[in-house]
Amino acid sequence: MNKKFIAPLSTWLVFSTFLILSSCNNGAKKTETVETEKTIYASEVIPFFNDWKLILGDGSNVGKAINFEHKDFFYTENDGENNWVVFKAPNAGDTHGTSNNIRTELAQVKKFYPKTANDKLTATLKVMNVSTTGDARVAATHAVVVGQIHSADKHENEPLKIFYKKFPGHTKGSVFWHYEINTAGDDNSGRWDYSSAVWGNDFSVVGTEVNTYPEEPKDGIALGEEFSYEIEVVNGIMTLTFSSKGHDTKTFTKNLIESEYTATADIPEQTQKLFVPLGQDGVERQEAYTGEGLFFKLGCYNQTNGKSPEINKNWCSGAETHEGDLEKQYADGNYAEVWFKTASLRISDASVSNQEYFDKND
Repeated sequence: MNKKFIAPLSTWLVFSTFLILSSCNNGAKKTETVETEKTIYASEVIPFFNDWKLILGDGSNVGKAINFEHKDFFYTENDGENNWVVFKAPNAGDTHGTSNNIRTELAQVKKFYPKTANDKLTATLKVMNVSTTGDARVAATHAVVVGQIHSADKHENEPLKIFYKKFPGHTKGSVFWHYEINTAGDDNSGRWDYSSAVWGNDFSVVGTEVNTYPEEPKDGIALGEEFSYEIEVVNGIMTLTFSSKGHDTKTFTKNLIESEYTATADIPEQTQKLFVPLGQDGVERQEAYTGEGLFFKLGCYNQTNGKSPEINKNWCSGAETHEGDLEKQYADGNYAEVWFKTASLRISDASVSNQEYFDKND
């Protein structure tokens, strides 16, 4: 062999070997990056999960959801700009407590009493899906509750439920809120809700036939459109504030310690049309929710279910449930899904443990 070619050949071999090793090393680094990609947990997006227990869409209570996710019901998503906490609930499955409906929802670990309250919950969210099936004549069909105040005592009624509702084929849906009376006496079967519209319609606007829908609200909120709510209870008065870009800000107040519905003559016309024909014609105790422990809830409480409207035309939707098959319900839109971007909680010094409520309902 000609010696003058030995050095260049050796150099070429060494250089080639370096390139191969370098290429392999770079490939290993890329694989390692994918394998160690960090999960972003809900408790990193909204750092207040020590104050809540999480109820999942399978009826289970997983406790404080610190560094927790469940890909069927509770996880995070990034929309290209922000991280969001996702709550998801099918039309059918296992429920929590005595409810007929599926929820993936946070429940506050403390409760407050309205007379001594100085408590506040805020949230910014967008609803991504409501059930695609259901009887349009049923008031709760195609709806989801995204925030609540719930009583931990006696009847365990709800002085506040914040709804989003959108009919199939409509671009815009409605946001409204409910007050449920704290029924006088021991029989709670006569309880009823009164609904107030925020943007769009209230609860009472329904279809004329199973698949015939009312007119789309002109000032409604679309799926994927952000809105915010603030719930504040101070010295017995609940104040609600709703805001969304491009919409008028709305504020409401409600006295939680003195009832305006203590006689049959006080029942509002809306309630007389919706609830009284079903035998839900009770009156409220004079002191309303005085003396009862109240607590906040936040998340995705699906109001659409598969129960027959013949049972209750306000709450039983007759929707598709695929006999509780989760994968099939998610595949054809028979679920509710809500994304939260921010939220905050103020807890008054007078608040106490809410563990007794969980002991009764878990």
